Amino acid sequence: MTTRQLGKIAKRVGFWALVALIMVYAVFPFYYAVITSFKPSSDLFRIELWPSTWDVSNYVQILTEASFLRAILNSIVVSISVVFIALLLGITASYALGRVRFRGRSTVLLIILGVSMFPQVAVLSGLFEVIRTLNLYNNPAALILSYTIFTLPFTVWVLTTFMKQLPMELEEAAIMDGATPWITITKVFLPLMWPAMATTGLLAFIAAWNEFLFALTFTLSDTQRTVPVAIALLSGGSAHELPWGPIMAASVVVTVPLVVLVIIFQRRIVSGLTAGAVKG
Repeated sequence: MTTRQLGKIAKRVGFWALVALIMVYAVFPFYYAVITSFKPSSDLFRIELWPSTWDVSNYVQILTEASFLRAILNSIVVSISVVFIALLLGITASYALGRVRFRGRSTVLLIILGVSMFPQVAVLSGLFEVIRTLNLYNNPAALILSYTIFTLPFTVWVLTTFMKQLPMELEEAAIMDGATPWITITKVFLPLMWPAMATTGLLAFIAAWNEFLFALTFTLSDTQRTVPVAIALLSGGSAHELPWGPIMAASVVVTVPLVVLVIIFQRRIVSGLTAGAVKG
């Protein structure tokens, strides 16, 4: 075997070793959370890669709590609303910023990108005053408003970049046929923008689903809290007990929908890229 062949083999082995290391680093925490969620209370602090006994009592406990089920429903409503509003405003704003030429367009895009860089804690007090003035405190609308403010800049930026890449001939043909700007957006551009919309929509959903700071600050009662806050407030049998088992079970329950969504949107992105191909 020549030195060149040995070098290729070494590179391939090193590559797959790196991939395996990244996979273990990314997947092992979730795997350990899953096996911990199936452990009884007596085995929680026993270190083992495979439980000696499997117990579903942690899942029974969280799925029979009305407050946790209500938190899941609140998270679903808030996340879907944020995705819908962000995509609706993002697709219309991207058309204006990507297809309409006006002075200061680049400046507007830079401002939009700059707004998305502000940390949440920097605007928390000001946003709290806005929500209190609008009488939205302890209301899901407060979370929808705050999440949309932070997801919309990224959505507009990505969709605008994608909109600029679409052929100008498509818009010109639609205008020659008498199409209005709204018809052009919905009938011409929208079918081609599914890849970008799927990506931005998925990221907006994940951000709204996992957000904790605003949900903790702007909600007060169990009926209005979302999943991250509900998990953080899970209590044990006493004030000094931290219920790791139910916490891990709840984390698994709220993570599985995200995994399913990623799989679904991956297929949608691939199909959208092939369906949206334009022949020159």
